[in-house]
Amino acid sequence: MNERDDRALIAAAVIVDNGHVLLVRRRVNEDQMSWQFPACEIEPGESAEAAAVREAVEETGLMVRSVQRLGERIHPATGRRMVYVVCRVLKGTAYVADEVELAEVAWCNRTKLVKYVPYPFYGPVQGYFDLHLDD
Repeated sequence: MNERDDRALIAAAVIVDNGHVLLVRRRVNEDQMSWQFPACEIEPGESAEAAAVREAVEETGLMVRSVQRLGERIHPATGRRMVYVVCRVLKGTAYVADEVELAEVAWCNRTKLVKYVPYPFYGPVQGYFDLHLDD
């Protein structure tokens, strides 16, 4: 394994509610990525699903539950191993809960999403959006 491959796996919470996906803007950009899904390193002994749920609460204050794993890949911009987990909102209103890490949160329909994230999504994530996001 090279230096990039042996770091912890990252869990990304793909949270869609009422036809909009939740994005967060980090205070410090990761490569060209400014807006992204709530995401974190998976801790030893933790599942990707549990990590995605944990990070949603820690970063946005939303209580969610994991419902589907969309897949795993090496992210082309960061070189990090990613697992994408669909989460459903159980309760709460999204806000910047982690003021050290985040600058903003935004709910995006398809049109707004393209403005916030101008590059292609991982195929299974885009397929999920095609079925669940409003125009």
